[in-house]
Amino acid sequence: MKLTTALFALLFAAAPVAAQAGHEAAPAAAEAGHGAAPTAAQPGHEGAAAGNAAAAHEAVSDVNQGVEAGHGAEGGHSEEFNAMHHVQDGHTLDFPPIGTVHLPAAGSFMVGPVDMTPTRHVVFMALAALLMLIIFIPAGMAARRRQSGVSPGSRRHNVVETFALYIREEVVMPNIGHGGEKYAGYLITLFFFILFCNLLGLLPWGASATGNIAVTAALALITFLVVEVSGMIALGPLGYIKTIVYIPPGLGPVMSFIMAIVMTPVELLGKLAKPFALAVRLMANIMAGHIVLLSLFAVGVAFGRYFIWGPFLMAGALTFLEIFVAFLQAYVFCVLTSVFIGMIRHAH
Repeated sequence: MKLTTALFALLFAAAPVAAQAGHEAAPAAAEAGHGAAPTAAQPGHEGAAAGNAAAAHEAVSDVNQGVEAGHGAEGGHSEEFNAMHHVQDGHTLDFPPIGTVHLPAAGSFMVGPVDMTPTRHVVFMALAALLMLIIFIPAGMAARRRQSGVSPGSRRHNVVETFALYIREEVVMPNIGHGGEKYAGYLITLFFFILFCNLLGLLPWGASATGNIAVTAALALITFLVVEVSGMIALGPLGYIKTIVYIPPGLGPVMSFIMAIVMTPVELLGKLAKPFALAVRLMANIMAGHIVLLSLFAVGVAFGRYFIWGPFLMAGALTFLEIFVAFLQAYVFCVLTSVFIGMIRHAH
């Protein structure tokens, strides 16, 4: 996959270089003709030489205008083909059939030093949360009616319940163990929120909030707090300190002091490495998929009719892989969170 991405990047980079070389060659040839006109003219034909020079100058002007028009068309084309909104944040929502929706400018809503102005990724995170409410509130009400015997429920609510029970029984309880059921609500919410954010980024004019390191870092920070607070509650203050200052039993005073000095930074680094790995893994996988799709579309557009079908067909096939990755990354984030909670709860 890395080799394929590199090859497409090289091909995409070669197209503007070749076009630029062609643009530079045209004025150079025109200038050569402009310089050759007086040289070819005979001394006795000054009028003809002046006429040739004027014609050459007009030709150079025409070429320069054509080059400028070509650059303008190229710039307009690049603005039309802009898929980086999938991975970049901004203050616009792009809907080409309808137009562009402009969000409030940066700094419009300040809470002290913090800028709370909604951006593109904030809008899509809110949309993901809204979809969760629309899906889970009716599903929960249907499950309650079925438990009370009022109605047997519906198929779409049974699908939601199947997903939730799978996360609870196959992810949460095996990894956390006894008492893990109280973390099921958080982990199920985490799984579906990441999943919806990933899937919304696959829409034609959507944006992947999980491709933003700030979003994934915030999710990882929440997980870090849940893990550490769970450890404090389960182990107590002294037991939690032992997860930081590690001293193997049976050592003398001197070796215990040395081990505490050596292992304490290692344990602290391990605690910080877990949320860092969660944030970077999710962001990198989502962003990489969109960049590869962008590269394939860019190759098709840059080379025009010669390679237009191949990259587009590959991008279509890769979209199905991206749907699988959307589910996989949400699952991996949920599994690792449950593993970290289980590890610190049973650190003794």
